[in-house]
Amino acid sequence: MRTTVSLDSISALVEGRHANPFDVLGPHEVESCGRTARTVRAYLPNSEQVWLLDQAQNTLRPMRRIHPAGLYEAMEPVADQLPNQPYQFRVTQRNGQTITMHDPYAFEPFLTDYDLYLLGEGTHSRAYDKLGAKLRDVEGVTGVNFAVWAPNATSVQVVGDFNYWDGRSHSMRKHIPSGIWELFIPGLKTGEKYKFRVKTSDGGSIDKSDPYGVAAELPPCTASIVADLDVHQWRDSKWMEQRRQLNPLEQPMSIYEVHLGSWRRGKDRLHGWLNYRELAHQLVEYCQEMGYTHLELMPVSEHPYTGSWGYQTVGYFSVTSRYGSPEDFMYFVDHCHQNGIGVIIDWVPAHFPKDDHGLRRFDGTALYEHADPRQGEHPDWGTLIFNYGRTEIRNFLIANALFWLDKYHIDGLRVDAVASMLYLDYSREDGGWVPNEYGGRENIPAISLLQEFNRQAHAEFPGAMTIAEESTAWGGVSRPTDTGGLGFTFKWNMGWMNDTIRYMRHEPVHRQFHHGELTFSLIYAFTENFVLPLSHDEVVHGKRSLLDQMPGDLWQKFGNLRLLYSYMWTHPGKKLLFMGGDIGQWTEWNHETELQWDLLQWDTHSGIKRLIADLNAMYRREPSLYEVDFEDKGFEWIDCMNSGDSVLCYIRKAKNADDFVVVCCNMTPVVRAGYRVGVPRGGWYDEIFNSDSKHYGGSNVGNFPGMNAKKHKAQGRSQSLEITLPPLGVVVFKPGNAQSAL
Repeated sequence: MRTTVSLDSISALVEGRHANPFDVLGPHEVESCGRTARTVRAYLPNSEQVWLLDQAQNTLRPMRRIHPAGLYEAMEPVADQLPNQPYQFRVTQRNGQTITMHDPYAFEPFLTDYDLYLLGEGTHSRAYDKLGAKLRDVEGVTGVNFAVWAPNATSVQVVGDFNYWDGRSHSMRKHIPSGIWELFIPGLKTGEKYKFRVKTSDGGSIDKSDPYGVAAELPPCTASIVADLDVHQWRDSKWMEQRRQLNPLEQPMSIYEVHLGSWRRGKDRLHGWLNYRELAHQLVEYCQEMGYTHLELMPVSEHPYTGSWGYQTVGYFSVTSRYGSPEDFMYFVDHCHQNGIGVIIDWVPAHFPKDDHGLRRFDGTALYEHADPRQGEHPDWGTLIFNYGRTEIRNFLIANALFWLDKYHIDGLRVDAVASMLYLDYSREDGGWVPNEYGGRENIPAISLLQEFNRQAHAEFPGAMTIAEESTAWGGVSRPTDTGGLGFTFKWNMGWMNDTIRYMRHEPVHRQFHHGELTFSLIYAFTENFVLPLSHDEVVHGKRSLLDQMPGDLWQKFGNLRLLYSYMWTHPGKKLLFMGGDIGQWTEWNHETELQWDLLQWDTHSGIKRLIADLNAMYRREPSLYEVDFEDKGFEWIDCMNSGDSVLCYIRKAKNADDFVVVCCNMTPVVRAGYRVGVPRGGWYDEIFNSDSKHYGGSNVGNFPGMNAKKHKAQGRSQSLEITLPPLGVVVFKPGNAQSAL
């Protein structure tokens, strides 16, 4: 039973270096004249006078100042129930105001021993429900519970507008050995700005944003904001149930990649940014017009530098305040779901920036990152690398991924820069990296983290997708973890993207010498579950827009772009196109300006837009173009060897092999009349698509409405079509019932 408080404890408290202020402050049983009583202590440095308010008896008792810095004490009479009896403080502040407040040090911890055990073990999948700033109601007293991991700090204080950014009256309790600091502050509500003031072992002090904070100030301000993520009433139950029932591998998936700050802008806005709610309605309308199935958003987590596009994240649990509040973003996702549009967000566990208010040296030590720069820094990006082998860091990252799937109903996480996580020598010179325990270059803890992330995401959120941006030949990226794979649903096909863009940049007359750049993708097309990406990375940093990368005169540039998209939409794999590509934007993407929407006044650009809409419509209508994307039984070459004419012909098949389409691609501007193409069976074939249609700005060369297959051998088949291949064009045929075979 405590009878006194030591001078050392008082000094540590007043100087802001006490690891457990609850030892001094709050209610304590004491010995008084041989009997049990209760003493209540409070540290209120900005006060002139303090009274103890007995709520049960509605009486005021003056508190004695026992230290000039503002430490008070009051002794109460003996009573068996006194230690649990509720009380408040009546405080006259130095500014003359008098307030009544509950004592933060009168409340038991929110974190249980089991929570602390799981957090230390790294297996608390709902860590976001415990750490950070959580609204609580404790026996009718409402407030906010703050909890943060900073094991090497000497003390941590909560600072904010509510205490004039003076944390002396809100020092946190340290849970040992977990290193988690906690404090419940009664009376706080949503909207409060706060940070953690971390005192380091070298005597320094720095204010840190909350790693688990769910809202943040608009940059360049950096405070976290208390928010309630349970206020939104979700209305997407039909979508969520349907998502659980469907296999994404067998569904059409045409993704529109968007940067929310530069898709469209408001001329009357300070920064031009539209709100999440405005964007929800405009983007849903556009996606429905264009036939996209999903939106992929470049990172929406809070980031200090707008020019990083969100890929240098500080607030891993915070939606960026540039476009609104957490509830605004929930509305965005909900509205998309109610209108049949899925939402994918980019997630960045590969690295984080060095901003002082962020994760870097969070408690004065290399906590989230590796201390050794050979392991802990990205030489190319000037960022820090997570210490994937530390249990608390694994917990932080996996819980963060699950957080977006849980709280925001996100349909998929596209994981950025996976290759940089897999290889210890990624973009490093000899001697600039540390081999693993077996002497190899594989980052074993990072591999394990990705596998665990995928296991938990798929187990806890059936139907949710994970997508890897992985640029190497690492095997099994989209294969199950129990067979040694990484467990992703999909992998970006960077090889297809690089080879295809390289091929399309060649002048058509030279393409015959580069035919293998197109056909090579089918050698490995079914080794992974691929997404074909034409992303933002292909239209920045001097690469030029896709349209401007195409060779030839003005007509040929548009013809080549139509050819590229048509080839992509008929090639095995799901589809992703970055905004601006579907209107034939001339300039590189610039995050500071909106897309060149005014180009749509020209038929050439509006033709590209109509082409994408019709490709999406055909793609979603024809199961042969999406049902069997990842097995060779869904694809069959007709002719892949005609390099002289730069022509490719192939068949795409649905699960029902009798449901198929025939695709022919002419990669030159030469019209090829009388071109014979072997087909699986006789009968009438409708020409269901022609990229050279005048509707898209083409020369209108083609075979509409279709033709009969003839008993004429071609490419080893007994039946064939004699077609006209349009210049720089793709034509698609499907068996129909218009006429019988000749």
